[in-house]
Amino acid sequence: MPRPLSKLAPGWWDYTTLDPEILQDAARLTADDLLQLSRPGFSVRIFDTPQEFYSAQALEYLEAWTQSTPDNPVGICGPIGPTEQLPIVAAMVNALGINLGRLGACFWGMDEWLENGVPVSPEHPLSFARCDNELCFDRMDPKLALPDANKFFPTGDLEAFSGSFDRVRCAIMQGGQGEIKHWAFNDPLPREGEWRDAPPPPEVFRNLGTRIVKLHPVTIMQNARTSGGGNVALVPTDAVTVGPRETWKSDCVSIWHPGHHDNPFGIRLSALMISKKIADSSVPMSLLADHPNVRFSYLRSGIGTVAVEMH
Repeated sequence: MPRPLSKLAPGWWDYTTLDPEILQDAARLTADDLLQLSRPGFSVRIFDTPQEFYSAQALEYLEAWTQSTPDNPVGICGPIGPTEQLPIVAAMVNALGINLGRLGACFWGMDEWLENGVPVSPEHPLSFARCDNELCFDRMDPKLALPDANKFFPTGDLEAFSGSFDRVRCAIMQGGQGEIKHWAFNDPLPREGEWRDAPPPPEVFRNLGTRIVKLHPVTIMQNARTSGGGNVALVPTDAVTVGPRETWKSDCVSIWHPGHHDNPFGIRLSALMISKKIADSSVPMSLLADHPNVRFSYLRSGIGTVAVEMH
């Protein structure tokens, strides 16, 4: 049978085109059920307080950086969303006196907005590089801080950015989950051309590297809601993103669910599909089912319930 049209944007692929049974199974999951989805290669953990949640996320930066040596540099690829962990990272580096430059530690930004075919500058109010610097790197003691040469943002030569994942070991790629079930800006593709009747096979989508992307309408709406007070006109429609190709070069993919980037249904659906190895590129996050080391971290208060509530 043909796949149904999306209820969100008929010209695109997304999770509303899945088999309804998968959607129903996801909606029934409780918080305890989420923990039971762990399997070899996929772990699920739940934190009870925001303090524990964001501190644990910040500790992953130190976990990656303290593995680094000048001869064998190691880094972490980090998201903008969540961002609450970023000042904690700087505070931990300062308190522990970790000299990141001496270690040869590195950092990758996951993505950046595009306007008029060019990545936005750090002066743009929504710039991800600006956010990383203001909330984290600029708050570090200059004697300990990460050198600019060890920070990689996808804003110039994209082939060189992608190649840096071969020169430096990425110990952890962190991410949030968007409402369209992406990590970084790996959105589902438009329903057109050879993908008019079916989304790209997982092996095709996983071969995508760092690239310019046109964003799904849901992603544009989400970023207006979370970052622009609902001002959709402020949000670019295109971006540059790290791809699955670089993701699969990372030792671990660590996804953080505070509960305000995707909804209770969405943060259940991706976990179910990864646990059961149901890979479908209409739900890009589900492709992580084939990565050898994925972990999901939930804030308990953000798990919520999938129930009818009239507001």
